[in-house]
Amino acid sequence: MLYWLLYSKLFHYFPPFRIFRYLTFRTAFASLTALFTGLIIGPLVINRLREFQIGQYIREEGPKGHQKKAGTPTMGGVLIVISIIVPTLLWADLTNLFVWMAVLSTAAFAAIGFTDDYTKTIHKRNLGLTARAKLGLQILTSSLIAVALILMQNRGMYSTRLVVPFLKQFHPDLVVDRLLHNPSLWPIAFLPFIVFVVLMIVGASNAVNLTDGLDGLAIGCTVIAAGALTVLTYVSGHATFSTYLELPRMPQVGELTIFCGAMVGAAIGFLWYNAHPAEVFMGDVGSLALGGAIGTIAVMIKQELLLPFIGGVFVIEALSVILQVASYKLRKQRIFKMAPIHHHFELIGWSESKIIVRFWIASLVFALFALTTLKLR
Repeated sequence: MLYWLLYSKLFHYFPPFRIFRYLTFRTAFASLTALFTGLIIGPLVINRLREFQIGQYIREEGPKGHQKKAGTPTMGGVLIVISIIVPTLLWADLTNLFVWMAVLSTAAFAAIGFTDDYTKTIHKRNLGLTARAKLGLQILTSSLIAVALILMQNRGMYSTRLVVPFLKQFHPDLVVDRLLHNPSLWPIAFLPFIVFVVLMIVGASNAVNLTDGLDGLAIGCTVIAAGALTVLTYVSGHATFSTYLELPRMPQVGELTIFCGAMVGAAIGFLWYNAHPAEVFMGDVGSLALGGAIGTIAVMIKQELLLPFIGGVFVIEALSVILQVASYKLRKQRIFKMAPIHHHFELIGWSESKIIVRFWIASLVFALFALTTLKLR
């Protein structure tokens, strides 16, 4: 909106406004706008949540030290979503379809999380939507994103080919070309791509959700992951950098840098209130939205295979749950004292603050590795 007003409409009358054409400038302002939005309206949101008695319910089988957190306002993810979407709408070029896809994806996953959190609040227990209902809504949303990307490929704005780190010439296509000649087989031709997109986005959304168990853990890792995505998005949309790094040239995805910058600012703003001891929890409305946004951005900029490194800690947390459940069902034995794995470290004696900081460090190492692969191709 501000981009349209200050650059498109007023630039001819006031030439200094041409600075708003630069992506880096608008990304910086979007990040700052998101940060200060979170800091300013944070107390208002937290007080409102307290007034509505929207508090966190702690499962009894968890670490006993968490019981004192019961009643802490939750659903603070509303603050995160507002702090991402509003700056994006202010500073991004709203004629860009990729921007709208990122915004709508974030809003859709936030709505799923909001419904889950609200259901928990109504029932006064730590049980919201059924796992089947939540997963079904996530799959539906991700499938719609995949279909939208297929339509954008038909307009020459996107490619269903994978970018494989370390293998410059290997770009497998997730659409079966030989089936496209028969219109009746189109659903089958596009099915591998749709399934792949669903796995990436739904996996990212649930991985962030599982990580959100300690004060500041998930949001701190999100700051790092979103920062890495900001760099990857910028170079993917930049003509010189994408050519030098042998990345697919996708000019329009560059505008997503503003969305990623807003996500960094929003995450830092929320961390101000979510740092240990937390004044507010993000709830599913925040964790599902952030995970969905990270997964959607990775798919749109063709860095899906780097996603496990960009969000390395999220992947480890999710794998710990999968391994724990599989081991118990198959062998009736647990691998960890408790899953997700951050609870395991709590039960072996690590303090909450130590776990959080060490996981942040691990997240940073993973993100830096993901960025080094840009040159090692």
